[in-house]
Amino acid sequence: MLHNIDSDTLNKLIEENPVAEEVISKLLENHHHIISSITHEIRNPLTVVSSSLQMLEMQHPKLKEYSRWTQICGDIDFMCCILNEISAINNSGKINIETFSLEKMLKTTALSFAVALDNEETEDTDIEFTSCIPETIGDFTGDKTRLKEVILNLLINARQSMGKEGIIRLDAKRDEHNIVISCADSGCGIPPERLSEVFDSFVTTKKKGTGLGLSLSKAFIEGHGGTIDVVSKVGCGSKFTITLPV
Repeated sequence: MLHNIDSDTLNKLIEENPVAEEVISKLLENHHHIISSITHEIRNPLTVVSSSLQMLEMQHPKLKEYSRWTQICGDIDFMCCILNEISAINNSGKINIETFSLEKMLKTTALSFAVALDNEETEDTDIEFTSCIPETIGDFTGDKTRLKEVILNLLINARQSMGKEGIIRLDAKRDEHNIVISCADSGCGIPPERLSEVFDSFVTTKKKGTGLGLSLSKAFIEGHGGTIDVVSKVGCGSKFTITLPV
């Protein structure tokens, strides 16, 4: 996979030398093919291992009592997750275009997230979630599924950035040229020295994180010709802002 700086350099080369466009296009195609082949070759045996572990557990239920059994199964699932996200990034430039109600998608996504918060709520948790999605957001032409994945990822990240209490807010607005969607939280915030790399692949502070979620989100948004930015302050929270051209 190419880092953002690599993509920017390639785009600059194409602009400066149109003759290089065909060569670079073939190199990128080969790059994507290699990534797809590697993930495919790893995923197949890993799937067999995962299935075998499930079968063993069914045949020998006492295995679940083994202290490392849950950890082993969890590690296998984690590796499968990484492979799936690598594949998603590798194909992030492929957008399935359709015209859909962005207002409805954002509202149903917000509702799903709110329900998930309610289900996890206990007496010692106090997470407040609010959203402002006006009817003027209207329709949008793009990849509905991938945009929903991005919004959910930002909301889940916001929840994971805080402990037992905090505030999460999802806002959206539309003007003549752009749709702007923001997700703000009152979580732990991101250290200044880490801000520049939050969208890089495999960069994460989560124990169970793949470090691909934000990288994938950025690729999806840029695939729509948009941008995603973040401002953050340690101890005060973070705000991610998506800008999509209309």
